[in-house]
Amino acid sequence: MIFKKQVFRADKKVTPLIGIILFFISIFLFIITIPLGFVYGLFYKFFKKGIVGIGEYLLNIAISIDQLGNVTMQHLLNLLWIKKNGYKFGNRDETISSALGRNNKLGTLSYFGKTMDKFLNLIDKNHSLNSIDYYIEPSADVIDKLAWIYIINQRVLLLGSKEQPYYSFPGGKKQKGTSDAMTLQKRIADVLQIELDITTFQFIGIFEAEAEEYKPGILTRTTAYSASFSGVPTAFAETDQIVWLQYKDRDKVSRVDKLIFDFLKKSGRLA
Repeated sequence: MIFKKQVFRADKKVTPLIGIILFFISIFLFIITIPLGFVYGLFYKFFKKGIVGIGEYLLNIAISIDQLGNVTMQHLLNLLWIKKNGYKFGNRDETISSALGRNNKLGTLSYFGKTMDKFLNLIDKNHSLNSIDYYIEPSADVIDKLAWIYIINQRVLLLGSKEQPYYSFPGGKKQKGTSDAMTLQKRIADVLQIELDITTFQFIGIFEAEAEEYKPGILTRTTAYSASFSGVPTAFAETDQIVWLQYKDRDKVSRVDKLIFDFLKKSGRLA
């Protein structure tokens, strides 16, 4: 399959005055247009899909309100719901529930955060954990990486380096303005001297864990792919070495790569 180019654009710098003006314009348009759009949307969904359509429509609105709350309430939530080393609320592309779930996984919820999480669980079991969004736009609290997964005889290829404490999957950080496939193809060509066939890329999954060697609350999010290639994998740098690991070698990789090992083992690909 061929992946469409995914482009992340950095936020444009604006003056405070522009921000204030746009805020009041958006509030004005919200008051004028939302009631009409909401009523029309209810009727439209009802005639298209009945009660189910209305439920879907209201759920989408609830998610949007949740994202708005994550921005407007970020400073208060960061003060009351999480510990100092927690994952921060405030990403405009993320819901409150998603950020709550990330802190739940990290064990960085405060007393108030745990109380809210328990309350939501009464309504919807494992609500915050199931709400974690792995497709949010990049932020300073998330290190976005790519990994190429290559398995032979239930052993997976990783790279080792004297400069790094762990073996790691070939790959690297995502690049703004470049698709995952193109970024990974270039990176793998640099480190292994092979050419990945972009038309054969297969998405494996997105894995997220607390990052090593960074301050607490920083996460590593790895998007993993497999793909066919031409050539013979050869470590380019003299300090690097190619290793073939099994599941028993799980302790030799980073936290996020451990999750990939778990997934590969569970799916029967790794011995």
